[in-house]
Amino acid sequence: MTPVTRPDFPHSRNPLPNMAETAPPELMTVKETAEYLRIPLPTVYYLVQRGQLPAVQIGGRWRIKRSLLDRDVLRKEDEAGQPTVMVVDDDPALQALFKQFLKKAGFGRLVVGSGAEAISMAKKQKFDFVFLDLKLPDIPGDEVYTQLKELYPDLPIVVITGYPDSEILSRILSHGPVTVIKKPIEYEQLNRAVKQLGHKGADAHV
Repeated sequence: MTPVTRPDFPHSRNPLPNMAETAPPELMTVKETAEYLRIPLPTVYYLVQRGQLPAVQIGGRWRIKRSLLDRDVLRKEDEAGQPTVMVVDDDPALQALFKQFLKKAGFGRLVVGSGAEAISMAKKQKFDFVFLDLKLPDIPGDEVYTQLKELYPDLPIVVITGYPDSEILSRILSHGPVTVIKKPIEYEQLNRAVKQLGHKGADAHV
């Protein structure tokens, strides 16, 4: 008995549309997250390690849950060129103040608590300006200042200190003029410093 074969009609196959082309997956890789948030890849790794992104580890690799991402850190299309600021300070209260201020001002922001972290992140990406506390738990502030300036000579650095007559600040001032914010820090001090650097302050976003 001769077997009967069905003709292969090329138009009879209707492949399902590739949904990945229309929307990012729910569990995104680190690279996909960097593209989705429009931030550098090293920054995503840093935020994941600090627990600042909703990530899970699957098979030894990080996956970030898209639906749980904090929309406040997303860059909108019309904000793609927003300034990126690094804050170097180990005081949790000041970190919270900076986060609130920079969020309201519409800046991309990265907050680190040590000089080593600051130098490491600066080697991976360039920031528009830096807020640097002179009293850090690991490296003197003037050494961090010097290394950041060696990486980016034109990088604006706003110095934070509770001791305006300190030897550390004197060593920094020997390199040239610098913007200094004296503790205790107030919201308006940050606003003035940002405007002096040529950026819009937080009051423009209230």
